[in-house]
Amino acid sequence: MKKISIIFAALMLALTAGAQTLNVKTGSVTYLFPAAQTGDMTYSGGTTLTIMGNQFAVSDIDAMIVDDTPVTDNTVSVSYCGSSASVVISGNVAQYLTPEVNGAHVSIAQSDNLAEEITYTLTGETNDGEFYMSGSYKATVELNGLTLANTTPVYSGAAIHIQNGKRIKVKPLTGTVNTLVDAATGSQKGCLYVKGHAEFAQKGTLNVTGRVKHAIKTGEYMTLKNATINVLSATGDGINCAEFFLMESGTVNIVGTADDGIQCDLDGTTSTGMTNNHEDEDSGNIYIEGGTVNICVTANAAKGIKSEGDMTVSGGEITITTSGGGVWDTDKSKTKSSACLGADGNMVISGGTLNLTSTGAGGKGINVDGTFTATGGSVTIKTSGHAVVASSTGTLSTVTSSRQLENYDSDHKSSPKGIKIDGAIVISDNALINVTTTGAGGEGIESKYSIDITGGQVIVNASDDAINASYETGNGGSGNLTVSGGYVYARSTGNDGLDANGNCYIKGGLVYAIGSSTPEVAIDANSEEQKKLYVTGGTIVAIGGLERGASLSQSCYSAQSWTRNTWYVLTWGNNSFAFKTPASGGSSLVVSAASTPTLKMNSTSNSMTISGGTEIFGGVGIINPTVSGGSSVSLSSYTGGGGGGPGPGGGGWPPGW
Repeated sequence: MKKISIIFAALMLALTAGAQTLNVKTGSVTYLFPAAQTGDMTYSGGTTLTIMGNQFAVSDIDAMIVDDTPVTDNTVSVSYCGSSASVVISGNVAQYLTPEVNGAHVSIAQSDNLAEEITYTLTGETNDGEFYMSGSYKATVELNGLTLANTTPVYSGAAIHIQNGKRIKVKPLTGTVNTLVDAATGSQKGCLYVKGHAEFAQKGTLNVTGRVKHAIKTGEYMTLKNATINVLSATGDGINCAEFFLMESGTVNIVGTADDGIQCDLDGTTSTGMTNNHEDEDSGNIYIEGGTVNICVTANAAKGIKSEGDMTVSGGEITITTSGGGVWDTDKSKTKSSACLGADGNMVISGGTLNLTSTGAGGKGINVDGTFTATGGSVTIKTSGHAVVASSTGTLSTVTSSRQLENYDSDHKSSPKGIKIDGAIVISDNALINVTTTGAGGEGIESKYSIDITGGQVIVNASDDAINASYETGNGGSGNLTVSGGYVYARSTGNDGLDANGNCYIKGGLVYAIGSSTPEVAIDANSEEQKKLYVTGGTIVAIGGLERGASLSQSCYSAQSWTRNTWYVLTWGNNSFAFKTPASGGSSLVVSAASTPTLKMNSTSNSMTISGGTEIFGGVGIINPTVSGGSSVSLSSYTGGGGGGPGPGGGGWPPGW
């Protein structure tokens, strides 16, 4: 004991002589005590040494060194090297932490008495290690060039497991590349698991592989700013969180998942034990405000991004591809299929650029159980799979004919659709939506409630109905389709251009609709149930004609015939609209405008030159071009097959172009 006392006295003299730091080493853990903070150090009973409230058993101390090592308060560093790891803890928080190191497996328990945030910095490389941290206070975890794989779990199968139910900042440090791989076995919920809410920041890169379930899992909300997250594979979701997911900036790349790319779940129950309502609590919701998202999912019925609540996109560059087919949902006794974006609540798109591609059977670009509102942004959707159907026993098969689908009820079929919405659709302002669907049952845009287009630009090329407003018995929907502004191009190669299961109202805007051959039409309403097409304004070009019995309070006119793949120019007043006809469509060509129009076409006898103007509809339409030449097309009054008739002009040219 006398020898220890002499050593201790010598250390005290060294500290008072101006040295900065007392290093106390116990196994793989080093504690750093700044001289200015140590104060009185108590050595008692020949067995314990107390420094800044931290009590050491003398028998556990391997070395005590005084040097000039700088110390930053509230910090812990963990360095991995092969099969071992070392931990360095700043003295001011040492008394609140209980570290344990087993090879390269590190566990740190925070005391409930801790009242200051600690920053943990992880660095180095190991192919068999982990970082496990528990406690009840928020923390920051910095990743500084870390490569951490967990092979033989000691504390958890995760590579990083944060048990704190508080806010955890996860920072891949700027300029660094960090890689996490969890164990191949275990009960971990994710390779990187945070029980509380995680805030990802900094401009570094994080690569994650989830070998048991998700790649990244948070028990509460998750936010992302600046960082780059690459999910290389996962046997569950790429990113799974509760409460909400918010992306402000940064990059997310996800491939190789066996389920969804990003999923946000409803957060269980409220404090009163009631089922959580995502409208009262910010739960199950996804917000994308900026950054870049690239997701490719291949699993059957998988979603690129899925919210159990609402989804809001106001910025960013989002590219999603799904290729999985449909499945039979035994719990709900119905088919379900893949979708690039899926929301159990409502969806709002007000900005950003979205490119959504679905190639699997029954796949969809956007699938929403609630309402869909688009006020801005650019959305491009392509689906190319056929429909998937199920037998009475749930056996799945693919059908390549739309007529075959009539033999199945809605629970036993899933058709490819660009946008499928159970609630109402509202498109306005500066939204740009471009949908292309092929394959059996390939509708472009469908609502099971109603559709209201007041602005923006909508471009749809579909094998089935291009734009369809339907309704389901009991859901309160009208099946009405209303266009009062904006620019709408709706072409179907096998059905109607615009199809309303209720009434169809054309009140304004510009509509270029193309239906297939009889009995399909360009613009349809449910006349079988005494519904009507009402034309009271706007500008219309309808190849395939209008629904029989239409009410035409704005005059409509028809051409005796039309020529395929040919440019025409419709002129009225000081306005004009040039349009190229399709390769196929119904036999009639009907036009309408706010005043009596004229129509010219490019012909072999009188070639027409079109220049300038503003292109719309992907180049098949031009607003107010300069036109020379062309042959006049004779127009006659059109009454819609015996209904309606000529009436006062109405509507007008859509503003803002």
